[in-house]
Amino acid sequence: MMDKFLRDEQDPKALEKVYTRLVDLLTTGEEIIYIAVQKKPLVNILPDCIAITNKRVLFFTPANLGLSIKFVDFVWKDVVDVYTKEEIIGAIFSVKTTNGAEMGVDYLPKIQARKLYQYAQERKEAEREARRLRDLEEKRAESGSVQYEQPFHPTPAVQTPQFQQPEPEVKPEPVVSQHEEAKPDVLTEKLKKLRTLFDNGLISQEEYNAKKLELLSDL
Repeated sequence: MMDKFLRDEQDPKALEKVYTRLVDLLTTGEEIIYIAVQKKPLVNILPDCIAITNKRVLFFTPANLGLSIKFVDFVWKDVVDVYTKEEIIGAIFSVKTTNGAEMGVDYLPKIQARKLYQYAQERKEAEREARRLRDLEEKRAESGSVQYEQPFHPTPAVQTPQFQQPEPEVKPEPVVSQHEEAKPDVLTEKLKKLRTLFDNGLISQEEYNAKKLELLSDL
């Protein structure tokens, strides 16, 4: 099964570790579509990996000197857009989500980055079509719900008793603590500051990915 993901210069050892971990994470009906492996120049030690399934995209980063693997995943309905940028050495693939989070991997072989982009776009289109069909079904269900009133035929001697409909119970809205409201804002600010450090060249792509992974794992 793993051999079909070794067709585009993927590092076999790195892919085997990610594939073994990924199989344990699959949910019912979830299938692996593609796995890309980072190829750093000169020494390719502990490369990052990206996996795409029919339900989500996962970013894997080695930890503890390669003894374990940390990951962050995003379901397709939360992915706003995907990007790829080819450079002199390799290419960068990244995704942006609805809550402003952004995750990417650099030094990917260009053929792998292109296939990631292709498959990601296909999954986004499939998710968009599924969402359109769900909205259509909901509208049909709403338009098809018709209420009928019982006809009232009074008689001279007997009056039909009138019953007052009970008022619907009003349930209090859940109270959201200030801490819960503030958490996304704090995370967003930290991600923006981290992105600024990376854009200004103060940290490397690997440091940027590692710190972002640490921030997102606290959610």
